[in-house]
Amino acid sequence: MLTGKRILLVIGGGIAAYKALDLIRRLRERGASVRAVLTPAAAHFVTPLSVAALSGEKVNEDLFSLTDEAEMGHIELSRDADLLVVVPATADLLAKMANGLANDLASTLLLATDKRTLVAPAMNLRMWLHPATQRNVQRLRDDGVVFVGPVDGSMACGEFGPGRMSEPLEIVGGIEEMLKHSTVIALPNGETANALRGKHVVITSGPTHEPIDPVRYIANRSSGRQGHAIAAAVAAAGAKVTLISGPVTLPDPRDVTTVHVETAQEMLEATRQALPADLFIAAAAVADWRVAQTSDNKIKKGKDAPVLTFAENPDILATVSTLKQQRPKLVVGFAAETQNVEDYARQKLARKKCDMIVANDVSPATGVMGGDENTVHIVTAAGIETWPKMKKDEVAVKLIALLAQRLEADA
Repeated sequence: MLTGKRILLVIGGGIAAYKALDLIRRLRERGASVRAVLTPAAAHFVTPLSVAALSGEKVNEDLFSLTDEAEMGHIELSRDADLLVVVPATADLLAKMANGLANDLASTLLLATDKRTLVAPAMNLRMWLHPATQRNVQRLRDDGVVFVGPVDGSMACGEFGPGRMSEPLEIVGGIEEMLKHSTVIALPNGETANALRGKHVVITSGPTHEPIDPVRYIANRSSGRQGHAIAAAVAAAGAKVTLISGPVTLPDPRDVTTVHVETAQEMLEATRQALPADLFIAAAAVADWRVAQTSDNKIKKGKDAPVLTFAENPDILATVSTLKQQRPKLVVGFAAETQNVEDYARQKLARKKCDMIVANDVSPATGVMGGDENTVHIVTAAGIETWPKMKKDEVAVKLIALLAQRLEADA
């Protein structure tokens, strides 16, 4: 996963800086190269010699190094990397990043970079919970910065609570998740990072459960894997993401606001609440019908089978597509079919008045529903493009790259 990847590691000045040494070792074990920058305060906790020995690279500390700055070294450092990682991200570093301050090498390169950034905060719980820090954190999240932690735990100051830095292996997991997508998502101008920075994307995913009685419901076989993979890819592209998920067994994607719902009506209401957005992707497999009158008590088995009367569920995709106000710039639907896939997708595109349909064959022989792979057809007014079979994560990345290009072209 990390072979050949270039990590620029900013080590902040906190007691948790010692964990940065283990992080360097873990990253290099996985094939990544690591160049490190120490803040002036960090040098009080870890030595440049120990960082250099583990990374195998020169350690950078001084913004005004004449040799490096003759070639604008801070610009080169900030852009010659696949990912910037800040460990530990102190309250001071977060404040500088959030407000665009640049008075040392670390803060300058964090401002000068065009690459994505992951931070692992560490500080006293009162500092973490302070309104100023929380404002800075929210601003950074809105800017596309990815957070790993902090977690609850014991601290050097003797207190217990949120503010303890995540362990190195958890940070490695966050790095792997970001790099899984970021080098693939590209815009026509060549930018690969933050392709959707500043955008808000709303995504629906998974099935809906429509109750019959307190213990029974109508559902379908959707696992939510494709929708959740899209949410992860959108977050990796720097967007603010709201994922509205039906009942699934998947974990919530990192750095995504996930709203859990059960029914189609709840999903529609959550979608309305999440707007406005730049992009809406309706990847959920919403039940077309619900039971018109649910039973307050479990329906008992008797001589005759119960007769259920159905009512049509709200059409979330069509509702969003036809909004007079707050309609997203791009509205994308999914069409899960078992026959005549392309014809039905064309009809759905016209009927729903959306901008794109992602169609796939979900008949049992394909293994798409509940599986890891997908074969999709991209249907627009301009025609149909069929993609080869690929992993759902790969479909997500390719789809988001396409949509990012569409949004940029329409800007």
